[in-house]
Amino acid sequence: MRLRTAGRVMVAGGVVLVLGGIGFFFTTHRGATVMGASMEPTHRVGDRLSTERVDADAIRRGDVLLIRVPERYRDAPVLQRVVGTGGDHVVSDGDRITVNGRPLDEPYRNDGPIGPAAEPYDVRVPEGFLFLLGDNRGNANDSRQFLDDNAGGVATSAVLGRVTEGPPPAVTAAGALGAVLALSGAGLWYTARRRAVRDIHSTLRQGAAWARTES
Repeated sequence: MRLRTAGRVMVAGGVVLVLGGIGFFFTTHRGATVMGASMEPTHRVGDRLSTERVDADAIRRGDVLLIRVPERYRDAPVLQRVVGTGGDHVVSDGDRITVNGRPLDEPYRNDGPIGPAAEPYDVRVPEGFLFLLGDNRGNANDSRQFLDDNAGGVATSAVLGRVTEGPPPAVTAAGALGAVLALSGAGLWYTARRRAVRDIHSTLRQGAAWARTES
């Protein structure tokens, strides 16, 4: 009886963990489909991405963000990469970029056949804003085209989410633990049930043997 009860508890706990992890993921993440070529080759047209909610103080250079800036891109969400955060000094000669005097390493960058699409610039990113660029520099409508508007910066309040490679480790761990717990509980319950059935059969056999002896 105790084994079966323990098995039921483990199964219930495992299911709660799995469903809780799934629920948490879908309340903190959203899907997005890449509609333009500005982030190629990192993200290509038609790619399905997952984005997570992110606080402004957790945004870092190199993050790829999903943003909505109606005054620049109407109401369409746009993917862009963070090059500078509030207070950063971003300088470009029209090709290479330095941030706070240090050259920016951009292995993801694609100039394409068109080449760089902006004139040199020298900006200080306002606090609460982000300097964002597309990876496909020759085909991206980004902060370089809006230098007269907050030095090209996009307000952190315009960020819809940050692109992730998959579920957060905590969600994955909860799902895996829940699955193991549920399966172990089911196995425990099945073992206890078989034992109980075997005990009943044994009792019945003993009863039948006793009855034959008495007769």
